[in-house]
Amino acid sequence: MTDGSPVQRLVATGRRWGRRDPVVLFGLLLLATLARFAFLASRGTWDADQGHDMLVLDAFIHRGALPLLGPPTSIGTFHHGALYYYLLAPAAALTGADPVGVVAFIAAGGVAAVGVTWWLARAIGGRAAGFTAGLLMAVSAAAIDESTFIWNPNLIALSSAVALAATWRAWNSRRPAWWVAALVAVGVTMQCHVLGIVLLPIVAVPLIMAARQEASRARRAGIARAGLIGVALIALMYVPLAIHEVQHDFSETRAILAYVASGGEPATLDPVSRLLVVGLRVLAWPLTGLVTDAPEAAILAAIAVIAILAWRSRAADPEGRAVRWLGAGIAWSVVALFVAAGGLTSVVPGLPNDHYHAFLDPIVFVTAGLGAAALARRRDPLGPALAIGAVVAVAAFNLARWPPPIAPDGGWPAVEAAATRIVRTTGDRSIALFSVPTFKSADGLAFPLVHQGAVVGPLGSGSALVVVCDRLFESVVGAPCGGAAEEATLGPTDATLRLADRFDASSRTSVSVYLPPLSARSSSRTP
Repeated sequence: MTDGSPVQRLVATGRRWGRRDPVVLFGLLLLATLARFAFLASRGTWDADQGHDMLVLDAFIHRGALPLLGPPTSIGTFHHGALYYYLLAPAAALTGADPVGVVAFIAAGGVAAVGVTWWLARAIGGRAAGFTAGLLMAVSAAAIDESTFIWNPNLIALSSAVALAATWRAWNSRRPAWWVAALVAVGVTMQCHVLGIVLLPIVAVPLIMAARQEASRARRAGIARAGLIGVALIALMYVPLAIHEVQHDFSETRAILAYVASGGEPATLDPVSRLLVVGLRVLAWPLTGLVTDAPEAAILAAIAVIAILAWRSRAADPEGRAVRWLGAGIAWSVVALFVAAGGLTSVVPGLPNDHYHAFLDPIVFVTAGLGAAALARRRDPLGPALAIGAVVAVAAFNLARWPPPIAPDGGWPAVEAAATRIVRTTGDRSIALFSVPTFKSADGLAFPLVHQGAVVGPLGSGSALVVVCDRLFESVVGAPCGGAAEEATLGPTDATLRLADRFDASSRTSVSVYLPPLSARSSSRTP
C-alpha cells in the first residue's frame, strides 16, 4: 500500500472523524441541555398528577413515608411502579422537595437520552446516522415536552434508550453483562409506566436468539445466567408492590384482574381505524408532536419512518439486522398498544396524550438517522440533498413548536402564587380542599399549600374551604367555573361559609376561598 492511496486516505478520514466524536456528542448534549433547561421553572404544566407526585416525595423525604405504589394509572383502578418515586427522591431530598429541582432531574434524563440514542444510531449506521438521530431528538418538541414537567412516563425515554443500546451492545460484543443492563433498564421502563412491559419482548427475543446462536455451551450458560440475574433484578423492583399486596388484601391484583375482565378501556373506533391511529401516533409523535396539531405532517412522518424501515431492512448486516429488529419491535408494540390501550384512539386537548409510548421514541429517532445517513451515502447529488433537506425540515418544524416559556396553565409559579394568596386569606386556619369536578383530585393545589406550611385536612369547625374548579371540565359539570359550578357542586351543605376570595389561578383554574362565620372562628380558638 503506497502513501496517499485511496484506502489510506479513507482510513485517515475515519480516524479524524473518530476523534471528532466527543466534540459531536458534546455539541448535541449542549443543544439538548439549552433546549430543556431554558425557562425550566415555568415551562412545565402543573396539575393534579404533579401535585400528587410531589406530595408523595415530600412525605417520603420529610416524614420517611416509604411509597409502596407508584402514581395511579389514567384509568384510576391500579398504579404504576413505586420505583419512579425512589428515582426522584434524591433530587427532592437535595432541594427540599422543590418541584424545580425534581424537574431538573427529569430534564437531565432527557439530555442523557439524546446521548444514548446518538450512540445507538452511530453503532448501527455510522456517524452520520448518530448525528442525525441525536440532533432530531435534541430539538424534538415532543422530547423537550417530555423532559420539562413532572410525570412518570417522562423518564422512560432514557431507560428505554439504555435498554435498546445495551441490547445491541450485548448482541454484538457477546458479553453477557450487557444483557443484565438491558433487562434492568426494561424494568425501570416497566416501573415508570405499566405499558412499558411491551418493551420486554424487544429485549428478550434477541437475548434468546443470541443464546441459541452460541455454539459453546459455556457461552449459552453465561447468557442464560445474565438473563436470570436481569429478571431477578426486575422482580426486586416489585418488592414494594408485594409488601402493599400483603398488607392490603392484594387490592392491586384484584383491580388489575377486574380491569382485564371488563375488557379494558372502551374503544371509539373500528379495529382497522384504531390500529391505524395507534400506529400513526407511535411513529409520528417524536418527529411532529401531537397528531391532531399537525395531521398532514404526522402522516408524512409516519410514511417516511415505514419507508426507511422497509428500505434499510434489506441493507447488509449489521445494519439490516438492526433495522429488522427495530422494525419488528415497532410492529409488535403497535399491535400490543392497540389491544391494551384503547384510549390512544382519542385525544384530550389540554392534557398530556402521547407520552405513554415514549419507550418507542428512541427507535423512531434511530430509524430517521439511519435513513438520512443512507441517503447521504448515495453517489448522486440527489441523495445528500434529500437527506439534508429532510433533516433541516424536521428540525425547523420542531423549533417552531417548542413548548412556550410559560406553560398555558402558568406552571409551578402560577400555582405557587395561588397558594400564597390563599394562605394570606385563610391565615392560620386549617384548609379543606374540594375539586370541581369531584372526580378530579385537588392535589395540584394541595402540594404548594403544604409546601408553604399550611395544614390541609378535612373540613371542620373553624377551617377554611378552598374550591378548585377546572374549566376544562365545565361541559361535564354543566355550569361555568367562577361561581355557578362551585355552588352547584357544593350545594346547601356549606351554606354557612362565606366567600372571602375568588380568583383565577390560571386561564383554566378558578379558585374560591370560603371562610367560616366569625363565631366559628372564635370558638375554634377557645382553649
